[in-house]
Amino acid sequence: MSTAARSSARAALALIAIAAPIAAPIAAQQPAAAHDSLTLAALQADALRADPRRAQLRLQADITALHLRNIAAEEYPALAGTGQAQYQSAVTKIAVPLPGVSIPTPPHDTYNAYVNAQESLLDPSRAPRRAVERAQLSESQAQVRVALYGLRQDVNDAFFAALTDQEREAATQTAIDDLNARLRETATRFANGAALPADTASIAASILARRQDLLQIHADRAAALARLSDLVGHPIGDRAPLSASDAELGAATNRILDSLLQLRARPEYAQFAATRDRLAEQEAANAAQAKPRVSAFGRVGYGRPGLNMLSTNFQSYWLAGLQVDWAPWTWGTLDRERRELELQRDIVATNEASFTETLRRAIRQPVATIAQLDSAIALDDRIIGLRETVETETRAQLREGVVTAAEYVDRYTDLLSARLTRAQHGVARAQARATLLTTLGVEVP
Repeated sequence: MSTAARSSARAALALIAIAAPIAAPIAAQQPAAAHDSLTLAALQADALRADPRRAQLRLQADITALHLRNIAAEEYPALAGTGQAQYQSAVTKIAVPLPGVSIPTPPHDTYNAYVNAQESLLDPSRAPRRAVERAQLSESQAQVRVALYGLRQDVNDAFFAALTDQEREAATQTAIDDLNARLRETATRFANGAALPADTASIAASILARRQDLLQIHADRAAALARLSDLVGHPIGDRAPLSASDAELGAATNRILDSLLQLRARPEYAQFAATRDRLAEQEAANAAQAKPRVSAFGRVGYGRPGLNMLSTNFQSYWLAGLQVDWAPWTWGTLDRERRELELQRDIVATNEASFTETLRRAIRQPVATIAQLDSAIALDDRIIGLRETVETETRAQLREGVVTAAEYVDRYTDLLSARLTRAQHGVARAQARATLLTTLGVEVP
């Protein structure tokens, strides 16, 4: 072999040495088995558990429990102690003299200390007020669930960004593996004198370009996974595999397409219902305020004078009785409060109608996107089939020396582009389906 041939052979081997390690470290980092994959539903659940606002559900329940205990405490006697000392400038005197009778003059300084006890016997407002507290708890917790629901779409966006990069990475890695096989074949042919040095250089350069693509894909995926980690509250490794079953998402989407807005599964609808319940309970509580209330009371005291206002000595005393409180005339206050609650119910109804219209507009885009991608994916599959046929024939021609490696690389690049487009369309359709389900309040599979 001439010196030039030996130099070319060494150059070809050097290209193989440069390109071969490209695939090795990447292949070692391929995603784990499918059963270790992170699913969208699991990550959404993790995000909801990790959000600090979730603690508000328990905190609000604790607050309501305290309010209910306060209402229950009204059934027990209320005790209050009072002490008083005073001096008055004039006192009651009986100026009419009575033979043989000495009527004492009350002292100007008086002292009194007593304990009052009052126990409610009948309070029609107590049960409605308990109902209002429970209704307010349901409404408050519904508001928290509405606030938390926005996390689902945030998780969707980060998840599918990472999944798109994962599919791009898989297609690019397959291309590198295939090109490495072509590089080895071309190097062997070159060693046998059946190929030119430019053939190995062309394939090696294409491998290096794909390696550059992988570096960018890794950076994009790492950023998406970092954002996803922040949302779910636990670290997700850069090589963590993600899984979204397009078939299951499609089945779930097809089940709801006929009903769509009739589902009323969004937490906002539960909030609207809870608000209406709270207004109804508030109306009942307001009406109960106008009903008579009966309580028993008692007092035990010690002072001068006691109950005998003419006595000049310190005395102990007690008294007990029943008390009725009733305010049947409120000068239209209850009617105005009832009207206010009716207006608030009208506001809730308008908010609910507006939200329904917002949902109706929001689902148009994912529904249209799903239909468009269904057609695009069908075309993608046909394009890939044709590109694979061209690549197979060009590969055979490369082995026979009919075409150059540069021509083969062009054909393979066309195939890779078709595969990447198919992968991106597949992820985009899964994302559109997940967005539709999330928009309508349906759990993603």
